[in-house]
Amino acid sequence: QVQLVETGGGLVQAGGSLRLSCAASDRTFSNYAMGWFRQAPGKEREFVAAINWSAYTWSSTSTYYADSVKGRFTISRDNAKNTVYLQMNSLKVEDTAVYYCSARRGLLLRPWTVSEGDYWGQGTQVTVSS
Repeated sequence: QVQLVETGGGLVQAGGSLRLSCAASDRTFSNYAMGWFRQAPGKEREFVAAINWSAYTWSSTSTYYADSVKGRFTISRDNAKNTVYLQMNSLKVEDTAVYYCSARRGLLLRPWTVSEGDYWGQGTQVTVSS
């Protein structure tokens, strides 16, 4: 069982930046693909970004983004710290949501669906004001 804890959410003005972190409890963190999702009030949870990892090259192999965040958000991971990050720049009011971290065994060479996340964090609130 992998435990995921997100931090870094908060209130920011439109155009600002935030960096979310997700710390994983599992020391085999490098075996998991990691993703970020978000859920706005009254809406379904949606994919934001995902990152794969190669244990052979010990490096990120691919990243995927929702069209709505491409060019503004960047996902990265530090396997030495068992942590995945989401750098969010040029934030918009419509980015307001609870952001969730997810882990899955097995790579997906495309954006994930919600059902493809094996483990989930408790979420962190991001509020963007106009």
